[in-house]
Amino acid sequence: MSDKSLHQPHIVWIYTGSLSRAMDAATWLRTVEEMRNSGWNVTLIAVGPDGYRQIRGVEVLCISRPEIYLLRQVVYHLRVISFIVRRLASTDLVLFHESSAPWVSLLWLLRWLTGRRKPLLVMDTRTLPMPQLDKGTKKEKLREKAYGYMSRLGTRCADGRLAITRRMADAVHIPAEKFWGTWPSGADVEHFSLARLDRNWPLPDDPVKLVYHGSMHYERNLMALCRAVAQANAEGMLFELSLIGDGTERAELENFAEQTNGSVRVIRPVQYANIPQKLAQSHIGALPFPDEDKFRVSSPIKLFEYMAAGLPILATRIACHTDVIGSDEYAFWANDAGEQTLLDTLRVVWQSRDLSSDMGQHAASAAQAWTWKGSANKLRKALEVGIELSNRKDIYVNKGKSF
Repeated sequence: MSDKSLHQPHIVWIYTGSLSRAMDAATWLRTVEEMRNSGWNVTLIAVGPDGYRQIRGVEVLCISRPEIYLLRQVVYHLRVISFIVRRLASTDLVLFHESSAPWVSLLWLLRWLTGRRKPLLVMDTRTLPMPQLDKGTKKEKLREKAYGYMSRLGTRCADGRLAITRRMADAVHIPAEKFWGTWPSGADVEHFSLARLDRNWPLPDDPVKLVYHGSMHYERNLMALCRAVAQANAEGMLFELSLIGDGTERAELENFAEQTNGSVRVIRPVQYANIPQKLAQSHIGALPFPDEDKFRVSSPIKLFEYMAAGLPILATRIACHTDVIGSDEYAFWANDAGEQTLLDTLRVVWQSRDLSSDMGQHAASAAQAWTWKGSANKLRKALEVGIELSNRKDIYVNKGKSF
């Protein structure tokens, strides 16, 4: 531990799942790694067998939970809160997400009862609920309502709030007096750049290989992309689409893929270490998301991973994509998420396939601006601003009591 870390606040960061299995684990693991590298003292807590563990080279404090629906989060969070309470004197800040708000509110209550100002409580918003009205299950719709309750409770109890983007902060109505800042997603550029070493770009008679890696939920609009690929091939073009991941639409996607003679493939999730190998076998990264608020306000990690892997992007023209890519020439744009528009975009891709290599180089260059180190820097700055504001409030309150 560096001398600098002795002068930095101790942050306890609560994650509510298993980081050894989460598809977005890099958000927490790489960010914490970069914060520690710069001297910050961060205890990252996640679900797992009790004790400290190395996950992708990052130390994580794992706390076990029973796998009993509804009760599992209650037990897990009570154990997490117990851990923090036993270390109140050395804990300066608790960073949490909406699903932890009901239990973190116990720390707020404890502070109120004891007159403490610390630990500071900071809620970070990374995503919005995603069930479609026509596809979402009752459980998903109930989860969406619960999210709204936990968001409001977290806002009430938190000293500060963070968000993945400014658009997200506006969407969830973060009060100005509690808004500390934003920090976007990023990519492990060195890890994903390995894909660039083994890629063979398509020759004139070769198929253009598209890839989607991520959640296979209905709202991701993957079926429209599959149908567009099938229609493009029926018109004499030659595309292959690989969908890698899992989700609510997986079974339907598999059924469709069986009818495409191999031009659409659905692949089980792969380990993080093997993702560059899969991306190396592809020529274009696909992001066919619809123009809905839950996507519009996001900072899509897969976009940055595709870029770092040197892939041109086929993307819908929505804010979360255009805010990153802008006018750079490494994207094939679909003006909406409709099947016909995606087909029109595939026609452009097919006519421009000889440009794929150059576009991939542009994407890889642009990825340098979206690293986890850069994201961690933004997070640190937001926390520094918030802590300073909180310290000023303490001084003001203490002066008021002296009169």
